[in-house]
Amino acid sequence: MTNTENNPNLLAQFRPPGFPGSYFLSFEGIEGAGKSTQIIKAKETLESRGFRVLVLREPGGTVFGEKLRTAVLSATTQLHPLAEAYLFASSRVQLLNDVILKELNTPGTIIICDRYIDSSLAYQGVARGLGIGVVLEIHQNFPLHLVPHLTLYLRIDTETSMKRQKMRNAPKDYFEAQGPEFYEKLVNGYDRARDLFPERIRTIDASKDFESVQKEILAALDGLLLQERQNEDA
Repeated sequence: MTNTENNPNLLAQFRPPGFPGSYFLSFEGIEGAGKSTQIIKAKETLESRGFRVLVLREPGGTVFGEKLRTAVLSATTQLHPLAEAYLFASSRVQLLNDVILKELNTPGTIIICDRYIDSSLAYQGVARGLGIGVVLEIHQNFPLHLVPHLTLYLRIDTETSMKRQKMRNAPKDYFEAQGPEFYEKLVNGYDRARDLFPERIRTIDASKDFESVQKEILAALDGLLLQERQNEDA
């Protein structure tokens, strides 16, 4: 762990947006973790409780972000790790400015983001070897220092990921085409992000069946909502 990565003053800068009654969530995990299906179920559950729920994805969520997503995921040559990090950070800034901060200003809103800063920490910081400290420094200024209230890290191992990707039998994009060694580094990257932000990141064993994973996710969401209500009443 680098000194920058372990700098408490730097880590303390990363905090959730302050919009009473609204919440910012993210789902993380390597390919095959089941993020997409669990996000759909979480959205349905939260909407049934009266919340207004918006689902976004990274990179993407804006016209600029979607164009960048297409450009990166269809790339046929290796991008420099620093180029990747700044491209994703640029998409993230636009998403925060154009969508997230505006929508959270409406009480009762929950934004669910499919990937966020922890993907940058895992993919560029660790798997690409850029360094977690470098990624954190890129994100230390407003609004990039804003992070979710809760991140649900759906953790699976590399073997499970490869098996599920093979069953899916879909064309592989820029990152999916990487081999098992890359995915091992990704798991390590996500684990390190979890260790840096233990209060925000909740690890879910996504190798379990769908219903068991769903139950753990809903329990984590209930815990967040209860805690926030208690904070508001205090």
